[in-house]
Amino acid sequence: LLGDVLAHATMPGLALAFLIAHSKSLEVLLVGAGLACGAAGGMLWILGRYTRLKADVRLGVVLGVFFGAGMAVLGQAQDVPSGGQAGLESYFFGKPAGMLERDLLWLSGLATLCVLAVVLLYKEFQLIAFDNEFAQAQGWPTGRLDLLLLSLVVLVVVIGLPIVGVVMVSALLILPAAAARFWTNRLGVMLMLAGGIGIGMGMIGTMVSAEWSYLPAGPTIMLTGAAFFAFSLLCAPKRGLV
Repeated sequence: LLGDVLAHATMPGLALAFLIAHSKSLEVLLVGAGLACGAAGGMLWILGRYTRLKADVRLGVVLGVFFGAGMAVLGQAQDVPSGGQAGLESYFFGKPAGMLERDLLWLSGLATLCVLAVVLLYKEFQLIAFDNEFAQAQGWPTGRLDLLLLSLVVLVVVIGLPIVGVVMVSALLILPAAAARFWTNRLGVMLMLAGGIGIGMGMIGTMVSAEWSYLPAGPTIMLTGAAFFAFSLLCAPKRGLV
């Protein structure tokens, strides 16, 4: 649900970046999306830290504000002489075939940064995710670690936009981990499995889409992830239904 909220929060950022820069280049649009997504994540963090609102209320408030703002700004983008919304729709449903080599290199660099952060702070992230109260009692800077972890989620959402789009990027966050969880009880093994499943989703979905051009890549990647999840649900050795 957090991923879904952050994904939809990118809509006003995409549209505003286009209105300000009059450019549909990946760098410009993703900077706008990242700033909007970061603002939404910061709002969630502030509401969670300084108010007594429940998590579902916080998510609903932020989703409503940013989604409404996104629709309003997109209406303005439609009237821009330089093509209106044409080209922006690829960020709503994903279009990896439309990316240039420099776009791929840029996104790969951001993804590598995320992986390095998780590797270097694995122990700290594990602690705040599973026993935040103990971490606070031991004097760990849990607020800053929470904010950093949220920032990484924001960055992953932004990376996923040109691949599967706003609508499906939350599934890209959830499906690999959910499928991997069926196979192991160890977090480190689960992370490796989830990464492998994510790579498999991207490769298989993209190849199927390239083979049959009438199948868009974003939905095909998601259906591939659903197939991985269904296989895990049925065939995992201890938790599988079979």
